[in-house]
Amino acid sequence: MPGNDPVVPMPAARIRRLRLQNFRSYRAAQIEVAASAVVLVGLNGAGKTNLIEAISFLAPGRGLRRATLDEVAFQEGDGSWAVSADVEGALGLATLGTGIEAPATGAPATRLARIDREGAASVAAFADHLRVIWLIPAMDQMFNGPASERRRFLDRLALAIDAEHSSRVAALERALRSRNRLLQEARPDTHWLDAIEHETAEIAIAVAAGRAETVARLQGALAARRDANAIFPTADIALDGAIEALIAQHPALEAEERYRAMLRDNRARDAAAGRTLEGPHLTDLAVTHVGKGIPAADASTGEQKALLIGLILAHASLIADMSGFAPLLLLDEVVAHLDPARRSALFGELSKLGAQAWLTGADPAAFAEIEGRADVLEVRPGRVAAKQSEA
Repeated sequence: MPGNDPVVPMPAARIRRLRLQNFRSYRAAQIEVAASAVVLVGLNGAGKTNLIEAISFLAPGRGLRRATLDEVAFQEGDGSWAVSADVEGALGLATLGTGIEAPATGAPATRLARIDREGAASVAAFADHLRVIWLIPAMDQMFNGPASERRRFLDRLALAIDAEHSSRVAALERALRSRNRLLQEARPDTHWLDAIEHETAEIAIAVAAGRAETVARLQGALAARRDANAIFPTADIALDGAIEALIAQHPALEAEERYRAMLRDNRARDAAAGRTLEGPHLTDLAVTHVGKGIPAADASTGEQKALLIGLILAHASLIADMSGFAPLLLLDEVVAHLDPARRSALFGELSKLGAQAWLTGADPAAFAEIEGRADVLEVRPGRVAAKQSEA
């Protein structure tokens, strides 16, 4: 009977072997895993976060700590570093690798990307094999922090859906800097300003449209998860920005023209301010606790953490539905501050999703519920190995 058909788990990207060379506190390390849950336990400062940060470099961007390329190099090394992983992903088995070579004196570091040891144009190509999303303690204050933190969170969500999103955001930042510098000149060249503003408007609308699509899709995923009895409360999300309102009311080309006119009309005001006062670089992400009907910023610390986990789980489900493959999840110190009910609920959600989740924590007891079906690794300074049974 149809009702008795077994539930087929969603295919998921999985790391089978991870290798680090001269990365953070590791001169060299290799990890082999097989389970859907990988637990990294060890004392604070042992290097657990360094390991999952290495994995985060298998996605476009600057990793989960937003570090510069030289910051992650082993202090006693030559400045080079490398991260590679054997992955079972959307295109089958593949080896993904990234890193930098020992920098020449005064030369900027260039990040390399390789797939099956062949050069790739950029790390964005890795998205064909796996998507990576994460939740780290630094994100816990996001709802109460400045808009830039929520905007960065939103861009990371968009990047997991569209691997080119970060390139557009970076291009927008460069265009705005060029415009701001030109406006500071005593008599700026209006032809250059016209050209820069033409480019700025085109990129700005593309960035805003990407964010709007991400929010619309994620709002749908959140609505599908809505349950009054859910342990992780549901959030409503919306964009708060003039350009987002513009693209909601006008076709893209018309929105571009209107933003160009806005930039042109605001030159004197922006010159006086020393910055561009309208644009998607100022967008905010409005998040509401649905069950209580209050802004997320007004929720308790525990409720904010639960809202954030719910957002990440909904985003992971969205990526799985869109790509047909569950993403890789990196959850740093997430379970430490959850009560037993929410901890068990999180493990259940991860199992249902089928994604490979890398979890870190100092207390092995926090993972007792999944110990039998997880690869548990013990992390010590510069070393990582399978945790020995205490039996």
